[in-house]
Amino acid sequence: MQPPSTRALNTPNLNPHYPRLGGHDAVMRLVDAFYRAMDQRADARVIRAMHEPDLAATKAMLVKYLSEWLGGPKTYSAERGAPMLRRRHHAFDIDAAARDAWMACMRQALAETCADETLCAEIDAAFYKVADFIRNTDSTRDPLSVQPTRSAP
Repeated sequence: MQPPSTRALNTPNLNPHYPRLGGHDAVMRLVDAFYRAMDQRADARVIRAMHEPDLAATKAMLVKYLSEWLGGPKTYSAERGAPMLRRRHHAFDIDAAARDAWMACMRQALAETCADETLCAEIDAAFYKVADFIRNTDSTRDPLSVQPTRSAP
């Protein structure tokens, strides 16, 4: 039997989306397009208000998270531990409308950055599962009453 560290190195990547999308540069383009959509879309005002005005740190964290989530380098977990997305987003009221606004921004970003329709559909379906999982309420309070304490991926 191989030692655990050797087994981990020899384990095939079970999520091939990262290389199929185009690796780090493609994830950076996706994140930039996502936050550009969030800044431009009227239906995304509520979720944009959940973020700091300066998105630099948030973008960097989302690039690390998505890179790992899509099957790339595991820098997010190495730096921050397990994602615990529901816990990290608990300070915000995330209802179906917030989920749908997030998905609209991500779908717009995918449309701008991903040429492979099959890959886009696969990633979209996976994003929806995560976005729906993060929902934590059926109603919303004023999003401006909750100030972000740290950037959430």
